[in-house]
Amino acid sequence: MSREIRLNAFDMNCVGHQSPGLWRHPRDKSWTYKDLDYWVHLAKTLERGKFDGLFIADVLGVYDVLNGNVDAALRHSAQVPVNDPLQLIPTMSYETEHLGFGLTASLSFEHPYTFARRISTLDHLTKGRVGWNIVTSYLNSGALNVGQPAQTNHDDRYELAEEYLEVCYKLWEGSWEDGAVVRDREKGIFTHPQKVHPIRHAGKHFTVPGIHLSEPSPQRTPVLYQAGASSRGKDFAGAHAECIFVAAPSKAVLKRYVANVRQAAERVGRNPREILAFNLQTVVVGETDAEAQRKFNEYRKYASFEGALTLISGWTGIDFGQFGPDEVLRHRYTNAVQSAVETFTTIDPDREWTVREMADWVGVGGFGPVFVGSPSTVADLMQEWVDDTDVDGFNLAYAITPESFEDAVDLLVPELQRRGVYKTEYRQGTLREKLGGKGPRLAVPHPGAVYRNLGSEPTRLAV
Repeated sequence: MSREIRLNAFDMNCVGHQSPGLWRHPRDKSWTYKDLDYWVHLAKTLERGKFDGLFIADVLGVYDVLNGNVDAALRHSAQVPVNDPLQLIPTMSYETEHLGFGLTASLSFEHPYTFARRISTLDHLTKGRVGWNIVTSYLNSGALNVGQPAQTNHDDRYELAEEYLEVCYKLWEGSWEDGAVVRDREKGIFTHPQKVHPIRHAGKHFTVPGIHLSEPSPQRTPVLYQAGASSRGKDFAGAHAECIFVAAPSKAVLKRYVANVRQAAERVGRNPREILAFNLQTVVVGETDAEAQRKFNEYRKYASFEGALTLISGWTGIDFGQFGPDEVLRHRYTNAVQSAVETFTTIDPDREWTVREMADWVGVGGFGPVFVGSPSTVADLMQEWVDDTDVDGFNLAYAITPESFEDAVDLLVPELQRRGVYKTEYRQGTLREKLGGKGPRLAVPHPGAVYRNLGSEPTRLAV
């Protein structure tokens, strides 16, 4: 029997997200992304379905690779307009008790000193239910608009990421000792100064001499998500990630990716089973297979060919406007999301994908596969993928929202629970504890856990 299947919802503070063009569907409400009512309803729906979390994507930049301009992205709302994701989380956490929140935030465009405070604040406000999806950003437009001459080379972004995390770990884990905050009214001491230490970081990219501005939050370090799928990204995930997010279109690709990350974790002395892997998936569920297929066919009528090419061009760094719809995809190196280029060439080594076929695949649900069927059919497929690939669960994107999520909660979850492969109650504690952690904080030998205070300053512990 399959082990427990975990589910996150995958959304973004924008219109359409992974299904370009479906904002036109009469039942889609993604255009109400500007209203807190939408997000509160979604959070309550997901908690009713015992979802582990809401994974919120983000990009700081625009998809302007197609035809060399932003016109198609604006025309089809291909992840623009897009609002800040962080500001949604406090309200949703206030209206729920258990649901976790995975915040996507790029380390390419914000200094770690200020970012660490924002995350500590969020961890306090959510009572320890926040995670950070670590991304290095891939859109050149984002780099240009924060004053950088161009996007940093792919592998160099991971070098910066290593130091960025080192700074954050020192601030979160090492600057304030346990017991530093006493709130002693009698003695008039709120914090013991001798238990708060400057981190004295002086590195290649960052100099941070002082103390963390926030007192320790419930988790200190948020649950760490990572979505890099290049070779460099997998090594980074193996070292740091507690959860990995994959957008694999086939079982073969997913199985290889999960195995590679678990091997990378083992190489640095971590327990590979402590990393939870989630694959991007879209489910179209109906009471029967026929009803689900009818829904899917209806959704596909609204998918935008040009909108899909806008996303693919942004993800790969290749302007697909220069090719005809029936031209065949050829692999090439880019400085964007390298795994995106490889995705279609690795689905089936014997298949040649045309531009039209790629757009058709991406049109509903992005790069991930789409499961269509009754609750029983979709549950069978999920169990099969878990058994065959070693994945732990799925990040569910929507075709239309909130319908896709409501169908998953009302139809699919009860079937998974009936089979004994889905939780009926949440674990208590922080997000890290709900996901199976032994406590609210990072545990040795995770590289963040070794920055514990030893006397006058935080240093690495021997492991």
